[in-house]
Amino acid sequence: MSPDLAYTLIASFGILFIGFLVYFHNSKSVSNKLLFFISISTVFWSFANYFSLHSATQNILFWVRMVLFFAVPHVTLFFLFVYNFPSEKLKIHKIYLILILVVMGLTMALVVSPYVFSHYSVSREGQVSPIPGPMMPLFALVVLASLVSSLILMLKKYSEAKSTEKIQWKVMLIGFSLSYFLLILTNFIFVVIFNTSYFVKFGPLFMIPSVAGMAYAIMKHHLLSVKTIATETLAFVILSISLFEVLIAETTLVLIMRVNIFVLLFIFSIYLVKSVLREVEQRERLEVLTKELEGANVKLKELNKIKSEFLSFASHQVKTPMSVVKGFATLIYDGTYGQVSDKVKETALKIKEAADRMINLVNNLLDLRKIEEGKMEFKFENTDVVKMINDVVGELSELARGKQLELFIEKLPDVAMVSADPQKLRQVFQNLIENSIKYTDEGWIRVKAGVNDKTLEVAVSDSGHGIPPDLLPQLFEQFIRAGQETKKIEGTGLGLYIAKQIVEAHKGTISAESPGLSQGSTFTVRLPLA
Repeated sequence: MSPDLAYTLIASFGILFIGFLVYFHNSKSVSNKLLFFISISTVFWSFANYFSLHSATQNILFWVRMVLFFAVPHVTLFFLFVYNFPSEKLKIHKIYLILILVVMGLTMALVVSPYVFSHYSVSREGQVSPIPGPMMPLFALVVLASLVSSLILMLKKYSEAKSTEKIQWKVMLIGFSLSYFLLILTNFIFVVIFNTSYFVKFGPLFMIPSVAGMAYAIMKHHLLSVKTIATETLAFVILSISLFEVLIAETTLVLIMRVNIFVLLFIFSIYLVKSVLREVEQRERLEVLTKELEGANVKLKELNKIKSEFLSFASHQVKTPMSVVKGFATLIYDGTYGQVSDKVKETALKIKEAADRMINLVNNLLDLRKIEEGKMEFKFENTDVVKMINDVVGELSELARGKQLELFIEKLPDVAMVSADPQKLRQVFQNLIENSIKYTDEGWIRVKAGVNDKTLEVAVSDSGHGIPPDLLPQLFEQFIRAGQETKKIEGTGLGLYIAKQIVEAHKGTISAESPGLSQGSTFTVRLPLA
């Protein structure tokens, strides 16, 4: 195999490999497609360049024209690539695109005519030299205009780019400058002015920096990851060995077999590198997403802290004056300030009840903040839950009678000692019984308790509104309330959530059951006995 053919094959193989790699990396991107077509035209140009140097004398002029023929789409597509990059969609206006393609087509037609290279001469030493025709300046103008425009665009975009994009344009500029300086010098100036084509054979090698620079610009640092480099190097070595086997094939049958093997290996290598690139890209996206989530989590914690501090401040600011209002209303109602009319007493009672509701809301908000911050404090001591239930039922009996409801205790053990915070646990039973009174328009509220396997079970049942089946699983979450009638009943939707947190802090459980709407409900608290 001659050195000239080796130069051509190595360069063409490398350029084609890069073109396929970039195309399969993102086949929908216009920039990727343009680089792929650039690599194809470069490969054709490389082989035309080789045959122009190694053909019979009568065929040399044809192959020289083919060199120019494939050079035209190369520089035109390169200009379009520079104009479009880094956009993945076509940016240039369709009219301008059509105009550029028309000029490209006319120039390609021109270079295969006798007007660019009219004939050739043969020196005494046997060296063949093409003789430029009258339209050579026009061809040169099209090529140089494309290259100069591309250079000006790259310099402009480089100066305006920032960070990673600036590096991309820098690499492209270096590759472009190196490739086209050598090409113009060896394939144009030396041929046209000095009538020597000795350096033309190196042309395909000169194209590698430009194509590689564009490929890097498209795929950025993906090409430089350790895993990608290792995969690409392995694929290139395997393909190079396979290509060498093709070149030294001794029979036609062996040649066909080795060519098929090379093609299969080429396709496999492209997909292998593509999969590695996809993995690297997904990992990088995951890293970016993780950092974004971490940042969002920090902001959420800050916002949650601000919310908690605001709730605490606002709650304390509301609770103190409401306690004062409640105190004065109570004094007016019970006659401490002297006898008042029934209408005034009724008004004072309403003020007291409104103040109680507001204080209860504030207490719930304060408890919620303590639970969220893990600062809910418990003072455990041996507590008789039976006595606690009797006391709570006694206190709420007046509230039940006001709605003409029957509140009664069905069955209680004599004593049931539990390790508990009396104040917090009392809050649970008070909340459950108050809820039953709220959500029952007529009928009864029943409280019963029993001991089962060292566990105290307290059940609060009613004949009230009931609970929809789809609401039961989320009933103990924040701001959840049962039934459509809740709009008419005052409440925050925090009571059951707080009750659950308190019961679980006592190593117990709380659950709810209901046959359905308008069929009542039962709340059961289970606590381990002391």
